[in-house]
Amino acid sequence: MDTAMRDLPLALGFAAASFVPAFHSHGTQLGGLPDRSFDALAAAAVALQCLPLALRRRWPLLCLALASLGFAADQLRGYHSLAGTGWAIALLSAGAHLERLRRTTVLLLSAAYVPLAVALHQLGGTEALSGYVTFYLATVLVWGIGAWVRSSRVAEAERRRRVAADTRAAERARIARELHDVVTHHVTAMVVQAEAARYVTAAPERLDQTLTTVTDTGRRALTDLRHLLDVLSPDEVLGPDGGAGSQAPPSGGLLALVEQTRRAGQPVEFAEEGSPAQPAGSAGLVAYRVVQEALTNALKYAHGSSTSVQVRYGAQHIAVEVCTDGSGAPTRSPGGSGRGLAGLRERVVGLGGDLSAGPGTGGGFVVRARIPEEDPT
Repeated sequence: MDTAMRDLPLALGFAAASFVPAFHSHGTQLGGLPDRSFDALAAAAVALQCLPLALRRRWPLLCLALASLGFAADQLRGYHSLAGTGWAIALLSAGAHLERLRRTTVLLLSAAYVPLAVALHQLGGTEALSGYVTFYLATVLVWGIGAWVRSSRVAEAERRRRVAADTRAAERARIARELHDVVTHHVTAMVVQAEAARYVTAAPERLDQTLTTVTDTGRRALTDLRHLLDVLSPDEVLGPDGGAGSQAPPSGGLLALVEQTRRAGQPVEFAEEGSPAQPAGSAGLVAYRVVQEALTNALKYAHGSSTSVQVRYGAQHIAVEVCTDGSGAPTRSPGGSGRGLAGLRERVVGLGGDLSAGPGTGGGFVVRARIPEEDPT
């Protein structure tokens, strides 16, 4: 609904109340002039002070200007109507909603107050100088309250913009990590398999098997990418942490991931202890990503090396350890960006866990992670 329509009942309510005989001469009294009975000019003064309140948020300067004219007529004629409160509301609204010419407005109102006070005195007003000063200070207070409301509203809007910007940045980082995890593993496996195909041309059955594995890996990459794009669609369902998409590991889980790595030529020993939580939460997905990144790095930098994957599901956490002996040869795939392990560390720490990655005591490379499970309650 338009702001003018929302404020119209306020304007009409003050106007109607001002014409109630019991409320005559019970409004703001400045200057000390004797009360005067209502006449046609009183109706005009009431209308000027009340009806513009419907515009107090849309056109606050116009509302204040009209209400000020009505207030001056009200006091100079001695009506002292209840509509004088409308002028105070107009002043408060201008302080809260006026965007431009704020300083000019304050200076003009202050300058106009002096001739109004002089005119009231010449018409026989009995107000002392202290009364005029007190009224002026009261108007300054009303304006100040409006200005405080405006500054609070601006600060809140800025806070919301910052929160929105931080949320977008966090979501972009999350999407970048997901893309890295999905694409890097599959593409690395395809590169390794394509490199191996160079050396099996003399064995057609092995070449066919290698190319079939490349094709299967490519299809799996497309499936995972489609899934990621699906959860980023406008009709996505938010996960438990407020992020988009499913929090469960991809279909097939860790066993399918290990089998894919084995088909790429990496000997992998896999062991699981315990059972994953049902339904699998974000901890299960992060554990999957840790294993995926570690196997991807093993394919890149130690192709053919013996690799072991151990996953233990405890009551409170998931422990992951991936060890590569490092005796293999690096592939000719492009060097890593360093985003994989860094992004995983952020995700693990974000869940309250820890991740370490570095050379093992007997050589090779070891990745260890401890990922707390979510509280089911």
